[in-house]
Amino acid sequence: MSPSFTPARTRGLLRATAAALALSSVLLTTGCGSSGESGGDAKATAAVPAGFPVTIDNCGVKTTYDRPPSRVVTIHQHPAELMLALGLKDRMAGTAFPDSAVLPELEKDYKAIPELAKREPSFETVLDAEPDFVYGGYGSAFDEKEGRSRKAFADAGIDTYLNREYCGKKKVTMKDTYDEIRTIGTVFGVPDRADKLVTDLQSRVGKATAAVGGESEVSVFVYDSGDKSAFTAGGKSLGTELIHLAGGENVFADLDDVFGDVSWEQVVERKPEVIAIYDYAGAGSVEEKKKYLLSQPALADVPAVRNKRFVVLPLTATLVGIRSAYAVEDLARGLHPESFR
Repeated sequence: MSPSFTPARTRGLLRATAAALALSSVLLTTGCGSSGESGGDAKATAAVPAGFPVTIDNCGVKTTYDRPPSRVVTIHQHPAELMLALGLKDRMAGTAFPDSAVLPELEKDYKAIPELAKREPSFETVLDAEPDFVYGGYGSAFDEKEGRSRKAFADAGIDTYLNREYCGKKKVTMKDTYDEIRTIGTVFGVPDRADKLVTDLQSRVGKATAAVGGESEVSVFVYDSGDKSAFTAGGKSLGTELIHLAGGENVFADLDDVFGDVSWEQVVERKPEVIAIYDYAGAGSVEEKKKYLLSQPALADVPAVRNKRFVVLPLTATLVGIRSAYAVEDLARGLHPESFR
């Protein structure tokens, strides 16, 4: 059978067609339900939610929404947490790929949503959840080789959105976090909630930054993973800005990329005072990473290793999503504990 006519994709096309017919029927009914012209116009207008239609350009894909999506599948954890923080639990039909503990205040709602897969779900699995919108956190959410391209979803009548961090931006900043929240708020017709959430997160960041404002910057090395070499956050990563806001300086801020490999000799030369360990599934536990760092004779004189100064951050806290604001506070406490006593 041709991939274009798989049963699941056919179901998706049928759902999309049915939805379009239903919408046409509603509009025709509201337009013809009154003999008075003004009454008919009022009813037709009422059929379209306030603020819609709205067109969003996401990573070069333009989508016009006539109304907010009603059944959403999130692929990766940070889009799911953002949706929940906006009070959109009732729109969520499924989640996938949890990679760290969920924020405590969101945990109950997160667990109430069906988990479709431990990693990225197959195209068929997503379609079986009958979404009208798929929100991906990493570029791999829409992996063409795995049959999950944005075009494949579009052909099945399903809109998609990719976290702006993976739109090929040159540098990722906190502004991207705030813009992401506001864009999703617009798509779902809750711009006021989005503005409030942004204000709350900005306040959280502001308090942490103010607490360490008078302190000298602490040098920080980000350890993501690696043994032969170190995989670390470069100058274009959001992590570099989070460290700066927390009163630190990324020792590899001159690395002209979001992430990259550096030699252990370079780590020794730059003498970081603190090591920020990124925690996520599939890259070894935090304890394993600490044990490795502490067991290397070549690193023994690195101040962070000698003094055992480690700050642990969930990888999700270093991505474009609501966690990044929390990460600033966690980093600030780790870099300048005396400012929070």
